[in-house]
Amino acid sequence: MASLGASLERTVAHHGQRTAVIDGDGRTWDWSSWRSLVARSASWLAAQGLQRAQRFAIVGLNSSRYAALLQAGFRAGCIPVPINHRLAPREVAAILQQAQCRRWLVEPEFAALADAPELAAWRGSCTLLPAEPWSATLASLPEAPLAAVSPTDEALLLFTGGTSGRAKGVPLSHAQILANALQTGSVLAPRVDDVVLHVAPMFHSAELVLAGYALHGAAHAYLPRFTPELFLAAVQRHRVTATLLVPTMLVLLLRSGLIAQHDVGSLRRVIYGASPMSPEAIEMVAGQLPAVALVQGYGLTETAPLLTMLDDDTHQRALGGEHRERMGSCGRALPAVELRILDAQGHALPQGEVGEIAVRGPNVFAGYLDDPQATDDAWRGGAFATGDIGRLDDEGYLFLLDRRKDVIITGGENVYSVEVENVLLQHPAVAEAAVVGVSDPVYGQAVHAVVVLQPDADVDTAALQRFCRSHIGGFKIPRSIHYQRQLPRTAMGKVMKSALREQLQP
Repeated sequence: MASLGASLERTVAHHGQRTAVIDGDGRTWDWSSWRSLVARSASWLAAQGLQRAQRFAIVGLNSSRYAALLQAGFRAGCIPVPINHRLAPREVAAILQQAQCRRWLVEPEFAALADAPELAAWRGSCTLLPAEPWSATLASLPEAPLAAVSPTDEALLLFTGGTSGRAKGVPLSHAQILANALQTGSVLAPRVDDVVLHVAPMFHSAELVLAGYALHGAAHAYLPRFTPELFLAAVQRHRVTATLLVPTMLVLLLRSGLIAQHDVGSLRRVIYGASPMSPEAIEMVAGQLPAVALVQGYGLTETAPLLTMLDDDTHQRALGGEHRERMGSCGRALPAVELRILDAQGHALPQGEVGEIAVRGPNVFAGYLDDPQATDDAWRGGAFATGDIGRLDDEGYLFLLDRRKDVIITGGENVYSVEVENVLLQHPAVAEAAVVGVSDPVYGQAVHAVVVLQPDADVDTAALQRFCRSHIGGFKIPRSIHYQRQLPRTAMGKVMKSALREQLQP
């Protein structure tokens, strides 16, 4: 399998004169001129002292320059390390140290980060990116040749978003990223006339979901920040056909009341993932965007990133009443992904049984950066144990129930938080819900819910408990419910249950 740099050469050979990138200011590059920009960006990296196999960090918002620097790294054999711009300086310093970054590149908007006391030791290796157009910065530089890179070489170093604990470095190879781009293509069916809008932050593995579109010569546009207004304006302006949104973004979009005010007729496909979306929210998408095909993806940073996908056909059949419960599934395993459900001893369980999801495939990483203990803990019998709890139905659809560490054991019974959350979300007064276990002197743990109510809604705890009792067993009903304005979330919209548990500690 070729490297990511070589795959760009192939795209240029097949689609050189087609639009490759659309900038925020309306400037466009075809694939030939984009390859030239990437090659000169690789020369710029070399001028920063970066050599093959060395790592460099990037802190910035989604942009064509961010994309050019990522691809310049692939071309030069250097390794990009995208960093979450929302991290505290101390956390950024820890990543720079762990990754042993030769340099870190910072967009002007985050220039203050370089002056943080916690990053004093890294000040000398910081490059503030210029405010001028990137093409102007590169104007006098030559095009760097394509480096000799093996498909098994490290292409990208990502850090787990981590809803708890210390982030772990996940090295991904050229072959693993390309393998997943080909796997997802079997469901996404990218087209050469697609225009893809990159909305999810580019420091996240979700960015890799869209890699297959580049292989097929589709055009790419970048949205620095998401608001419903900015998103809809970009779709209308660039005639966007495909995008990836996290469920939080989709819900904000649906509630905005702005969809009807924009021309979104070009939009053909919305991919969603990173956290579950309720069947009720899926029905709202179908109602407000009836011409849009929905696809869900489930995966992890460690799997580059997707393992399963729920295709549009299954969405449509479920919306029509056929296997409606599958709207709550993650879909089926992608080609060449072997998926098993394991018991606590690591033995494979039969269909329908609940256990830990373990996977093998060409897209699965080899191990964590400089952390052999975490790697050993994650690999069991030649398969990567994801830490997610789920089950498979009789046709191979995967239902995700919980993170292993979030399973609540109350009075000897296992309670899966997703099941309880889905019931709470069916109540018309509930906008968001998260369920965690809290210490209980009698039962070990008690089920506790944190709820965000709909605007102007009014409901008491007893009413919500009665509602739950009509849907789930008594031991699953939240014994206590706390109400707040919002839930703590990661940049990708995942609820930080560790933060909720900390809030609830006496």
